Formats: sequence, C-alpha cells, structure tokens
Amino acid sequence: MKGFTHIICGDGKGKTTSAVGCALRAKGSGMNVVFVSFMKDGTSSENELMKGAGITLLHCDRYYGFTFEMTQQEKQELTQLHNKMLTQAFELAQSGKADMLVLDEFFCAYEYELFDRALADKLTLEKPYECELILTGHNAEQKYIDAADYVTRLENEKHPYEKGIPARKGIEY
Repeated sequence: MKGFTHIICGDGKGKTTSAVGCALRAKGSGMNVVFVSFMKDGTSSENELMKGAGITLLHCDRYYGFTFEMTQQEKQELTQLHNKMLTQAFELAQSGKADMLVLDEFFCAYEYELFDRALADKLTLEKPYECELILTGHNAEQKYIDAADYVTRLENEKHPYEKGIPARKGIEY
C-alpha cells in the first residue's frame, strides 16, 4: 500500500499533538512507527506514552533552546546530532522498519539549516513507497507542500504566550 506524505504546519498550537495522535493510531493498528523530534530533548509529556506504546523515539540529548539563544558551537553540535538522527531515520525507513515516520519540527530545523538539507530532501522527497511520512513545523517550503498528499495549516488566533504565560507541562509540552 502506498504511504502518503502529511504536512502539519503553521503558527498555531497542535502540530506535534496531531502528529502524536497519528503515530498512536498507526501503532494501535500494528504499524511500526518512528517519531523523530528535532529541536527537542525528549522530556515532552507525550514521549512516555509513545514509548510505552512501543514507538521508536529519536530526540536530542539535551535542550539547546531557541535558535536565537544558541551559540555558534551549540548550533554546530545540534546540526551534527540532527544529521545523525536523519541518517538513522533514513536507514529505518529504507530497511522497512518504519511503516510511519514522523519528523517533528522538521521545518524549523530545515529553515535554520540545522541539518544537512540534501539528506533531508533525499529522505522526505524520495521516501520509500510504503512509508507514511508526517512533517511538522511552522514554515513549510513550497517544494514540500507540492509533494505532500495532505497539508494541514494551523493558525494562531490567540495564545496565552502573548500575555507572558509560559508553556505548561501536560498542555504545551
């Protein structure tokens, strides 16, 4: 069966949450799921649930912060780590061990060149035929929109962050 490409993008809340829901649904139907979290250290609350469900998780070894807060050395370290994660995801997809591959915050890492774009393009635009692929993040490049089968854009109309309220555990992470 052909696997489709999904894009969940925009500035609204819920991109990762939607991808997690897709991953859990796929796992519940017997699919092998690999969930790659760029820019994140694995401490988000949904990770325990996904791990318990048997979903393979790939994430950063620590939280590097927002891109505007990172030093050049931190950006280089993060880029190396992201390249390692991309390579591992590519190998899992090519070997058939990922019926569904989720690349969370893909478009952020892509926009800020925090991984090898050529490898990212190869993995996503030349994915295995059967692999279902989900890409999330704010600003999706047009070439990805054109190649996708599903595109969902979430818009922010109002958010507590605008009032200075920080992200809350169990709600935003």
